[in-house]
Amino acid sequence: MIAVIGGGSWGTALALHVTRTGTSVRLWAREAEVVEGIRRTRRNPWYLADVDLPEAIEPTSDLAEAVHAAEMMIVAVPSEFVAGTLKDVPDALAGVPIVSATKGFDPEGHCRITEVIAVRFPRASIAALSGPTFAREVARRLPTAAVIASADAPLAAGLQARLGTREFRLYTNRDVVGVETGGALKNVIAIATGLADGLELGQNARAALITRGLAEITRLAVALGGEPA
Repeated sequence: MIAVIGGGSWGTALALHVTRTGTSVRLWAREAEVVEGIRRTRRNPWYLADVDLPEAIEPTSDLAEAVHAAEMMIVAVPSEFVAGTLKDVPDALAGVPIVSATKGFDPEGHCRITEVIAVRFPRASIAALSGPTFAREVARRLPTAAVIASADAPLAAGLQARLGTREFRLYTNRDVVGVETGGALKNVIAIATGLADGLELGQNARAALITRGLAEITRLAVALGGEPA
């Protein structure tokens, strides 16, 4: 059983994906309405409400219940809530792999999410899952490519084998700093690109934003300790 922490769109889509690998899931959601809705209708009433969820997904609002006997924990709550949520996760979880599927930085400590996890579980095996992954498309089983990043190469390879499927292609990478930084900052460039489209600035401006944005993200990631391209 794998515990997925976060009952939003991304957590729900990941829980559904994990069941397709033949593994059951306990899906933790903070909202009682989400938990009750999934139990009663097999749909998340707040997120991806038109997607059917199999019985292999067991919803709960109890963190201790969610992670009990879990062989892996996937964190998929918004970045600003990761530290607060993990405080309530039992220490007994420290021996299992923890995968951060959260994009962004901790707003208080200004650190990456795997760093937040490492503070709470200093002896845990930790990896980051990131990439261009729209939750609805993953839920619909559309082709998706993403990255599992960890300084522990055997851990990354094991997670790739465990979580990857024909439709959800996973690549491994040792550059956790680069992967997490890119996953967070690409959203800034996406917003800027949307603004350029709305202002009808043209395809030249759009291309310039994307290419220069990629260069700036790379420079910042390297400055933060990531590996040069």
